[in-house]
Amino acid sequence: MTEPSGGSGRPRRPVVVPAVALVLVTALGITALMGGLNEAPDAPPQLGKGAVLDQGLYSTRFVESRVRTERAQTQFDEDKRFVEMVFEVTNRGDGTTSVGIPPAEGKGGFATTFAGSLVKISPRFPDDAGPFAFALAKGGESRQLHPGIKTTVIVRYRLKDGEKPPEKITMDVGSFEYAAGFNDPTERWTMLTQAAGESLVPEIKAQVTLPVQEEAAT
Repeated sequence: MTEPSGGSGRPRRPVVVPAVALVLVTALGITALMGGLNEAPDAPPQLGKGAVLDQGLYSTRFVESRVRTERAQTQFDEDKRFVEMVFEVTNRGDGTTSVGIPPAEGKGGFATTFAGSLVKISPRFPDDAGPFAFALAKGGESRQLHPGIKTTVIVRYRLKDGEKPPEKITMDVGSFEYAAGFNDPTERWTMLTQAAGESLVPEIKAQVTLPVQEEAAT
């Protein structure tokens, strides 16, 4: 007799697949159908005193943070104490831009001003403390940043009498790109953003921490 085709006729052993493996395969399949594995966003680079950051529209050196006292000029005035952040900023665009001011807490920052890129400053200062921002120019203070010129910029908050300054200041810093808008083909400088739920928020280019140093009164 000839043996029937298909082997010896002995029943094959069932392949045993562990339940854990089945669960993993199923989970991976569902994840793939839903668009793949979601990776946690990378933390922004951590920078410190003296660091230089390419912000697209600006090249910025984070010089220092300090306490500065301005002495009263007359008997009717009073001494004023500030926490200052000092920057060296070069406008890399073709036109003059404004120094601006940091945005209010939770309001984001979409302006193309330099200080508008300081999207979060910690610790938070009271609303009546500032911020105040200006550039140092030959004639005194200025609110403008001219193309290609390295300019010292001061952002400051006033301290109350007897108020202790923070030990350090931490800033979340945004950046800009030169590109066309969604509905406007004209290329221009705009702040880089990212989605946060149904809203857009500034993309954090770096987080910069500066120790606050005391400075001699002027």
